[in-house]
Amino acid sequence: MPDYINPEREVFKAFAENKSDTPIHMLNLVRLNETATYADGAMVSGQEAYAAYGRRSGPIFQRVGGRIIWSGRFDITLIGPVAENWDVAFIAEYPNSDAFIKMVKDEEYQLAVKHRNAAVKTSRLIRMSPSEVGSTFG
Repeated sequence: MPDYINPEREVFKAFAENKSDTPIHMLNLVRLNETATYADGAMVSGQEAYAAYGRRSGPIFQRVGGRIIWSGRFDITLIGPVAENWDVAFIAEYPNSDAFIKMVKDEEYQLAVKHRNAAVKTSRLIRMSPSEVGSTFG
């Protein structure tokens, strides 16, 4: 089973080619490793490693104009694989698709990503285009 930690090269290329000059929303669903093991053998909890990723990547995220527009705590899956539960769930907004690309290519961000790679067991990162909110489904 794939680990779903980082985007595949082809998918990232498709993301970059699908430019948006308007805001994009990125749904982040993350399941953490109980123990995060770094390339040098250092070990901490997955939560500690993910917190280190947040501390180090946060300033870059903010510098490109990113902000968290929703965050929540996982409770239960009503529809879908019951085994898919998430330790971290949030929606990040970027002013446009280039802002996300600028962030992930930033040298400081590249250093921060080692913490994410150690922390994450599996994840989903889903790009969405915001739309008008109504009072009914659909």
